Amino acid sequence: MKPILQNLVEMTGHRDHLRLEVSVLSTLQKLSSIVDIRALEVFTRGGGSWVRPRTWLDHGQWVSTDSEAAQDPRREPLERYPALQQCINSQGTSAQHSPRKGRYTLWLPVWMHNKVGTCLEITQSRAFSAHKLDVIMGIFQVYQNYQSLLDYSERDALTGLFNRKTFDEQFARYATPGVGARGGVEAIPPEDEDETDGPLQQWLAVVDIDHFKQVNDRFGHLYGDEVLILIANILRSSFRSHDRIFRFGGEEFVVLLRSTTLKTAHKVFNRFRETVLEHEFPQVGRVTVSIGFVATAHGSPVEILGQADQALYFAKENGRNRVCYYDDLVNGGHLQAKVANDDVELF
Repeated sequence: MKPILQNLVEMTGHRDHLRLEVSVLSTLQKLSSIVDIRALEVFTRGGGSWVRPRTWLDHGQWVSTDSEAAQDPRREPLERYPALQQCINSQGTSAQHSPRKGRYTLWLPVWMHNKVGTCLEITQSRAFSAHKLDVIMGIFQVYQNYQSLLDYSERDALTGLFNRKTFDEQFARYATPGVGARGGVEAIPPEDEDETDGPLQQWLAVVDIDHFKQVNDRFGHLYGDEVLILIANILRSSFRSHDRIFRFGGEEFVVLLRSTTLKTAHKVFNRFRETVLEHEFPQVGRVTVSIGFVATAHGSPVEILGQADQALYFAKENGRNRVCYYDDLVNGGHLQAKVANDDVELF
């Protein structure tokens, strides 16, 4: 019991979802008779439900991937796991299956916001006893409760997007080229990506709602909040599951777009802008957004944000409802690049 308690202490010391995931898998893996354990990602694509391994043990080392789930060649239809599929459809807490003697599998879906995005899969060499299930479920419930607390602390209360305080950690993980979570597999580009369009890069965009103060002044903050919520929903549907979206406060949002070319980045950001333009907002009518974006390859989060902000302000001062790329503005003589010198920015 003492080693388990020590592992629980270590597990709840993490302030990161994926590290917490590795920690709970490591804790459960130490139980007797366990022969395999991994975390599965559950997602929908093309109207169907799928699973793919996200964290697993490989030659004694924990391996994780943060690649785009829908493009992972290891993905499988959820229907290949009928016991798990039935459990999720019935909003159950666990499912078991024994494909053959000496192989007994237990699935534990992680429910958050009435959805399952992750499932722990535990396989052992003998049937699960009632006592063993009690121990596993106790550890799992601590893990699930702590995941919920972490999620609450990372989210903006109004929109449900990531909040400002989580940005630095997320930037370090997702905006570094070729680096996934904890040394995982590099993100896989979209199927329609054309390598002739240029190198795959990571991008940061700052999104600002045009004339948002006028919305609040004319229609009231209740309708202003509705606009923010609807913009957040459009952001979610416009980007991939492994891109990251933040609300920085007020009417400003930040997007980390991963592993794509400059041409595709332009296309994706403009597609989002056009979707907002075409959307009919209740009472308010039409709303537009301005966007400034930049590559994340060089510079600290503050420097990258500053460059995207410069591009955004140029967009707002030159017509609004447009997408501006920082490097294009610098090369065209519209902006002067900042020169960083320790904590002082020289112009």
